[in-house]
Amino acid sequence: MKPQLTLKKFVATLILLVIATAVFAQGSGKVVGKVSNSKTGETIAGVTVKILNTSRAGSTDVTGNYNIPGLSVGKYILEFSYVGYGTKQISDVEIKNNEITSLDIILDNSEGNVLEQVVIRGTYKKESIGALYAQQKNSISISDGISAEIIKRTPDKNTGEVLKRVSGASVQDNKFIVIRGLSDRYNAALLNNSPLPSTEPDRKAFSFDIIPSSLIDNIVISKTATADLPGDLTGGAVNVKTKDFPDRKTMEISVGLGGNTQTTFKDFYGSKRTVGNYFGIKNPDNNLPSTFPKDRASYTDLNFEQKAEHTKAFKNTFGYEKLGKSLPYQNLQFIYGNSYRLNNEGKLGVIASVTYRNSESISNEVRNDFNGTDQGLNSYYFKYEDTYYRFNSSIGALANVSYLKDNFKISLKNIYNQSLEQNFINRTGILDNESLRKSTLLEVHQKRMLNSVLDGEYLMNADKQTKLSWNLSYSNMNDDTPDLRQLAYTKNIAYKDDPSVAFQAAIPSGSATSEQAGKFYSNLNENIYSGALNWSQGVNLLGSAKTVKIGVFKQYKNREMNARVLGFVNKSEDYTEFNRLLQLPQDQLFAEENIAKDKFFIDDITNPTNSFEGIGDLNGGYGMLSGNVSEKLKATVGLRVENYIEKLKTGSISGVDNNVNNSYTDLLPSLNLTYELNPKTNLRFSFSNTVARAQFRELAAFSFYDFVTGNVKIGNPNLKRTRISNLDLRYEFYPSLGKLFSVSAFYKNLTDPIESNIIAGSTSASKSMSFTNAPKAYIMGGEVEIRHDLGIFNQDSEILKSLTFSANASLIKSEVNFEGTESLLENKRSLYGQSPYLLNTGLQYSSKGGWESSIFFNRIGRRIDIVGFGNYVNGEFKDEYATIYEAPRSMLDFQLAKKIIANKAELKFNAGNILNSKVVFYQDIDKSGKYNIDSDQLINSVKYGRNFSLSFSYKF
Repeated sequence: MKPQLTLKKFVATLILLVIATAVFAQGSGKVVGKVSNSKTGETIAGVTVKILNTSRAGSTDVTGNYNIPGLSVGKYILEFSYVGYGTKQISDVEIKNNEITSLDIILDNSEGNVLEQVVIRGTYKKESIGALYAQQKNSISISDGISAEIIKRTPDKNTGEVLKRVSGASVQDNKFIVIRGLSDRYNAALLNNSPLPSTEPDRKAFSFDIIPSSLIDNIVISKTATADLPGDLTGGAVNVKTKDFPDRKTMEISVGLGGNTQTTFKDFYGSKRTVGNYFGIKNPDNNLPSTFPKDRASYTDLNFEQKAEHTKAFKNTFGYEKLGKSLPYQNLQFIYGNSYRLNNEGKLGVIASVTYRNSESISNEVRNDFNGTDQGLNSYYFKYEDTYYRFNSSIGALANVSYLKDNFKISLKNIYNQSLEQNFINRTGILDNESLRKSTLLEVHQKRMLNSVLDGEYLMNADKQTKLSWNLSYSNMNDDTPDLRQLAYTKNIAYKDDPSVAFQAAIPSGSATSEQAGKFYSNLNENIYSGALNWSQGVNLLGSAKTVKIGVFKQYKNREMNARVLGFVNKSEDYTEFNRLLQLPQDQLFAEENIAKDKFFIDDITNPTNSFEGIGDLNGGYGMLSGNVSEKLKATVGLRVENYIEKLKTGSISGVDNNVNNSYTDLLPSLNLTYELNPKTNLRFSFSNTVARAQFRELAAFSFYDFVTGNVKIGNPNLKRTRISNLDLRYEFYPSLGKLFSVSAFYKNLTDPIESNIIAGSTSASKSMSFTNAPKAYIMGGEVEIRHDLGIFNQDSEILKSLTFSANASLIKSEVNFEGTESLLENKRSLYGQSPYLLNTGLQYSSKGGWESSIFFNRIGRRIDIVGFGNYVNGEFKDEYATIYEAPRSMLDFQLAKKIIANKAELKFNAGNILNSKVVFYQDIDKSGKYNIDSDQLINSVKYGRNFSLSFSYKF
């Protein structure tokens, strides 16, 4: 009997062991997703999520997300339930070993139905498609976007590349965005709902290429305003949301090499480099000596001998040298992310990345300028040929830490980027048909950008979906330009072919000038502090569910700009010595033995306006109501109030007050209506008021000689902010998931638009560029967007179904109106910076075998670069200095990628600027509306060459 019992125990133990082994061998996975309201698109917190026929369950957090880990491999039925919503059961939810199953859900709370008693059943495949489909249609504003699910199927490595895939957006230089043909000034950039600082000192622009694509949760471009978006958007607002809690541990490294057809392995010239230059750090030799007097007044009181002694403290940095062959550019990136379950049932998410890049480029440019049009066609003031050598290096980091427990979430998100630009221009040509010139420019820019955001979200009442969210942020931007050096050598054109007559350095014996033999030092530092508090709650109003949202915000910006402008003078009284010194080579000219009270020394020519301090103080609040007015009509109405105080303090020349002290209060209403014509079609209407504000550099009466263009750039303290009224109408048809056809019309009325112009009365020898307000202008246009796979032509073809075609085309008319003013600018012409058309097309291929490919074509119509001036004679405008246009340019980029090593690694090949189209700036003398080489005046032309790169990435 005992042996039999022992045998039974052994068999039972063996069976249990086999079962346990089988179960263990099956492994486990997890299911994650987001639950949203089918009508409003708002996420729902507190939804109960059950795995039927098991004891496993969970609920959505304050962000509407759920995560149920440790599920055995197999198929399950998931049930989603919440008070006031129809319960939903989804079958065929398959859990695979060590994989994450994503399932987003929409729940319905339509009025008039007792939905709590109804159980809606569906399948995993249908529900996944339906949820994404609903997100596309339920946006409260006219918008386009791209989600993490789509991003992870692309080979894009940074946000700049991803944005090319968003309909209606164009990306310049792989980092700056243009929406509806409108450039930086009219667009807003946000990261996780917080405004981003500008990465450029003189532009309202953010360099999106510093954010790795794998850390993005989604990107949404809103083309119409709502009350909870910044008031200074007219073209659109780009909101990049990064991931808080990675679904799994992520560790990825990528390396890349690239080249350019007119740069790589060519001779490269420039200043001597240090190791730090390769990591975004300037050479200490470029710093202004610490012993140099702190201001001009302290220096000008010194005698010649004392000035010479101070000049000897400067390193001789005017020389340049051959640095060898230009090497392929390099980039490295490391990404880490993970989520941790804590003992208190809380959740911690960590995401970090480090990026390194360096590159060299060479371009050959034609640079011309002309006398007034009264002197005939092609009356050159100067005619130059430039060879432009650029070296760039940068190192960037992103670090996000998030904590979630029950109904509370808090995150700290940081971006840091440091970059260095070293430029060398070698110029030859003719000036004023009198002298031959050999000129050089050597410059250094060291930039730093830090952005830190602390934000939180708290679900106060789950039944009413009452949420409180807030954020505090700090940004710092520093642009250091140490030791910008300009030097010119000249000789009379009569001795052009006489080698016995040497070129001489154009160093004056009287007053110094920065453009002849000058040094320029500047430092710009900007701090931005901001905070916002938002409250939202679901309400039942007029028999249907609505969402009320109110908020307050503040942003305080402080910018300090300090510059020193210096120039060498030649005080030698010995004629022979005077000429000997001026004929010395560039690297020997300012050697220590040539610095003396009777030779060369530095004069300080800084003027009082070369420094300024600016303050921008933005305060405001908003309120908005959104929801269904009827079963088919959804409305969002809101009002945003912004008070902006801008102050700028700078020096005065000849008693002119250049300070700025403006205060603007703007009421910015917005209305967005969406009418559902049928389940696949929407008709949208939008009205809003927005603003566009001048940048500090545009307001400051700071004069700067631009070696590249030969212009003196100066701000205008009298600039006013621009007010814009916007109307949009859009028909959109969603055939199925990820597919779109839309037609839009838009109209924008601008009051006081800001334009860049040549100051009236400027001459070719003394030309100044500034900024002005046009009294009014309008922009009107139409836009067509298409995104569809080519399977529409043959549903049986897997290849065609794997190809997706996208296109966005805009036709735009703009016009400024100076009628009734005494302005010397042309009336009823196109608006500065506005293109008459915009075309983006793309074809993307994605296969189950791991191949990904895409090709993108972009073309923007001609636009005004600088507004000229003239006079009206008998009702016809006659140019004195003709407006400069940027000619249209076509861009073609190609990308090919392949997943390898069990889909853990990827090889990617990129080809950029394949057409190598020439960049052309010109004066339209024949008024034909296009560049004609025979009858127009060429200001600048350049080709940048074709770019090729190969990268490898691996996910551990």
